[in-house]
Amino acid sequence: MPDGSHDKPTARRSVVVSEFTNSVLDPAAPMLGPVENGGTIIANTAPGCWGPMITPALRGGHEVTTPVYINGAEPGDAVAIRIRDITVTSIATASGHDSSPAGFCLGDPYVAARCPVCDTVWPETHVEGIGQDAVKCDTCGNAVKPFEIVHGYTVTFDETRAVGLTLPKAAAESIARDANHYAALPDGSRQHSILTFAPSDMPGTIVRMRPFLGQLGTCPSMAMPDSHNAGDFGAFLVGAPHAYGITPEQLAQHKTDGHMDIDAVRAGAILVAPVKVPGAGVYMGDMHAGQGDGEIAGHTMDVAGSVTLQVEVVKTYPIDGPVLFPLEEDLPPMARPFTAIEKAKAARLAEKWGVAAPEPMAPVSVIGTAANLNDAILNGLERAAKLLGMTVPEVRNRATINGAIEIGRAPGVIQVTFLAPLARLDAVGLGGFAREQYGL
Repeated sequence: MPDGSHDKPTARRSVVVSEFTNSVLDPAAPMLGPVENGGTIIANTAPGCWGPMITPALRGGHEVTTPVYINGAEPGDAVAIRIRDITVTSIATASGHDSSPAGFCLGDPYVAARCPVCDTVWPETHVEGIGQDAVKCDTCGNAVKPFEIVHGYTVTFDETRAVGLTLPKAAAESIARDANHYAALPDGSRQHSILTFAPSDMPGTIVRMRPFLGQLGTCPSMAMPDSHNAGDFGAFLVGAPHAYGITPEQLAQHKTDGHMDIDAVRAGAILVAPVKVPGAGVYMGDMHAGQGDGEIAGHTMDVAGSVTLQVEVVKTYPIDGPVLFPLEEDLPPMARPFTAIEKAKAARLAEKWGVAAPEPMAPVSVIGTAANLNDAILNGLERAAKLLGMTVPEVRNRATINGAIEIGRAPGVIQVTFLAPLARLDAVGLGGFAREQYGL
């Protein structure tokens, strides 16, 4: 296992991950692996958001897997991550819109929970009973709740993991009494299950399951709470009073935008993530059973699950953020590859008007993040322009007539998705992924 200096044994073809961070991604901490370039990472992930959010000893608001060292990955490169499988293992989960009661944190309830009675930051806690006062401080016995559910639900899933159904109070409370079983918490997980809270404000609602990873990426180049490894949540670290406070320049330099909450990051997609530390440090977590664009409630159905990834090093990657090649069905209509019939019609127009053969194009989705959606869109446009050697106005035009701006998460994660010249993707080593994904 590589240590903080990244001394490493012989790379393996596959690595099985069952360890989790304390919710902080730290490039100086030991990584697992190494795994060879082209190798496989298999993991059993813990639920993200709500469970860690009500577990004050965790320092990042999520519980992600220990990063894995990828042989041959160096700062300035990227790692292409093929998502081979995502399978939900939880039987049930709970979620809802939140509030943060006063006094239960030092500046940020995700990062620095505290007990207001004994004034302990990151207190160890235990569960007594069920409900929103069930998490108790080990030191003084006070209920510690950096977050409350304002309006929430408990949902259970059918055996095929195709649909879910929200439950009434009695059923939610029955599940809460055996929360860890129904959440299917991995053995290495330290979180209290959110099922303990037993919310039941909208029973009888059917939901579709469409699982994806809210967290997937590479280790930032300075210690950073996992949920804040993005331009929007990371903005809360700027000038923060706790131990993880940073400057705007540090955030821009070190984050890798691994926390995206983009619902297209699901089985069959290819994610290209920037490398900012030797070995990349590929990690994952925050699996969701399903989510609408924007995650507008602030949270969705967090679940445990099994994940299989295949990783490939991309040398000399030109931007500092992720690029996604979604499944074709997940592309906005204007960004889908043209059919043979459409291409034939375009060829006739080209011949009529003396235009050279239409340029081959392929879909690409460039991720942008920032403190708000407008700035995130600009970040995505600028990244796309740098990636493809274009001006921002050209990217705006292409995203308008051959694409769309999609919202991953409010307040500030977006996708600039459009048909890009295939030759430009080839020039930066990404054309092969587009051909593979869309049969071009």
